Amino acid sequence: MEDSFKTIGSGGEGYYSEKRSKFLAFTHHVESADEVKEIVAGYRKKYFDARHVCYAYMLGADRKDFRANDDGEPSSTAGKPILGQINSNDLAETLIVVVRYYGGVNLGTGGLIVAYREAAADAIAHSEIIDKLVEERVDFEFPYVMMNQVMRVVKETQARIVSQNFDNTCSISLSIRQSQAEQLRSRLEKLSFE
Repeated sequence: MEDSFKTIGSGGEGYYSEKRSKFLAFTHHVESADEVKEIVAGYRKKYFDARHVCYAYMLGADRKDFRANDDGEPSSTAGKPILGQINSNDLAETLIVVVRYYGGVNLGTGGLIVAYREAAADAIAHSEIIDKLVEERVDFEFPYVMMNQVMRVVKETQARIVSQNFDNTCSISLSIRQSQAEQLRSRLEKLSFE
């Protein structure tokens, strides 16, 4: 299984204009639907005078949680082309919002699809795309006397310490690249028998 994915690093902005209609596009890295709602609400407030605030997002490294919203445009003419750009760039944990200012001339369904697709593509082109690791959490409890051995394994595997508690019984929570999680677990468990 792949344990890395492409996402937006620093967000970008894009622009497209057709028959006096203006399309402003923005990319964001997002990790939850609540985060999406908050960002979209911010755009609706900031661009209160715009006719439409359409968006699409893809959540999770497995790319199974997604949504496209046309915000009053004819069905599948806005959200779907935006989502199509997220898919064609293999992005995950990504939100693209496109704000439309109506220019007084109807573009027709074909024109709308092209406009939303091009605005989203321009925003992606102006965004930093980064590779992100899918991490898994590993929790381990051990007696204090094993501290040095545990910390040596943590250092050698380059696991990231999420939290730790050192008492009579110690506990540590680690985050590591998904493909290396099982190896880390077995190395920590073997310490108990040394």
